[in-house]
Amino acid sequence: MTATLEYTPLADTTLQDSMPPRTLAEYLAMPDGPPYYEFINGIAHFMASPTTSHQECLGELYTEMKAFVKKHQPGKVFISPLDVYLSDEEYYQPDMLFVSNERKSIIQERIHGAPDLVVEVLSSSNAYNDLSHKKRMYEEFRVREYWIVDPLEKSVEILFNTENGFQIASKAYAKGMVQSQVLQGFAVDVEQLFAE
Repeated sequence: MTATLEYTPLADTTLQDSMPPRTLAEYLAMPDGPPYYEFINGIAHFMASPTTSHQECLGELYTEMKAFVKKHQPGKVFISPLDVYLSDEEYYQPDMLFVSNERKSIIQERIHGAPDLVVEVLSSSNAYNDLSHKKRMYEEFRVREYWIVDPLEKSVEILFNTENGFQIASKAYAKGMVQSQVLQGFAVDVEQLFAE
């Protein structure tokens, strides 16, 4: 006789039935793990699950940057989910970030301050914020380098923070290399990054 497994549905925990945190303190009091939120201009924004194309190019970029950082040891590289505290109203989870040895004091249980380098991989759920408000805040809080990776367009744009704000330091669409200013000697083949 074959045993039959019983299935008991879990209690409904959909986002519609749960209230997002209203303050940063409420968010920090939540248990570790999902759901994840970012505080953008003081308002909690739920972070949707990433797509396969998002994860593939992020994984490729992380593998390359991690290997470079491990070899040259200029600092530490991290991948999401990891909170970056800029202020009580601006609390993000960038897809990837790098903190130099000179700024390692900001590495605690979370990152307290602006990383040297931030990577955001665009998706339909986050592109507007990544290209507008968060970009402006990364600039204002003095993130030195901002990578905008677009899997749909197969493009990478690297912005470097100058006294006049972000300026395009390197960009490529579908083919070509992009070069970091913060991680001297680190370059990425865009075609390989988006290879299927």
